[in-house]
Amino acid sequence: MDVNVKLFGDLREGRFEQQITHLEENSRVIDVIKKHNLPLDKVAICLVNSNNVEFEQVLQNGDTVAFSPPVGGM
Repeated sequence: MDVNVKLFGDLREGRFEQQITHLEENSRVIDVIKKHNLPLDKVAICLVNSNNVEFEQVLQNGDTVAFSPPVGGM
C-alpha cells in the first residue's frame, strides 16, 4: 500500500517535505517512523488524515501521515 508522508519543522532536515511511501498491508504509524529513521523522541505530533493518532494506529492505502516536532508559542 502507499501512504503520503509529510514532515514538518526539524524533522525535514536532511529528509523530505512530502513523499509517497510504500508499506506492507496492516503497517502502523510506528512503521513509517522506523522506515524513515525519524527520531522517536522528536515526533511530538502525529496525524493521519488530519486526525491526531497514536503510533500504533494501523494505516490504510492512500492515508496521509504527518509528523511534527514539539512546537512552542506564546
